[in-house]
Amino acid sequence: MVNYVGVLDGSEKVWGVRFPDLDGCVGGGETPEAAIADATAALRDVAAHRHDAKRPLPKPSTVIEILASGEVAAGETVVLIPLILDSGRTVRANLTFDAGLLKAIDLAAGQRGVSRSAFIADAARDKLMRA
Repeated sequence: MVNYVGVLDGSEKVWGVRFPDLDGCVGGGETPEAAIADATAALRDVAAHRHDAKRPLPKPSTVIEILASGEVAAGETVVLIPLILDSGRTVRANLTFDAGLLKAIDLAAGQRGVSRSAFIADAARDKLMRA
């Protein structure tokens, strides 16, 4: 998985994340966590758009490179944002769960009107974005 360096800034109810490597790609929210989640979605959207336009993403800079570049001001924090892209190709995987957990997954998936696979994939995506 590739990570892009984001720069988090803000206070109280206004937080933002910008990507020094990707002009115009930003995320925001009322909390740092919300801003990071929004930035993760924005990064994914920009990557998909660039892919469709046959424009590759720039190679991600390292944290050391971003810090050395002067991109991070006093009071700002560097965060790593994972780039999670769907390939458009599904593969079969054999997973093992506790019977009680699998029953709870199936119940929750049924309540949401999705398959077990879709539910688990969504949960994994959510966990990866918040890692």
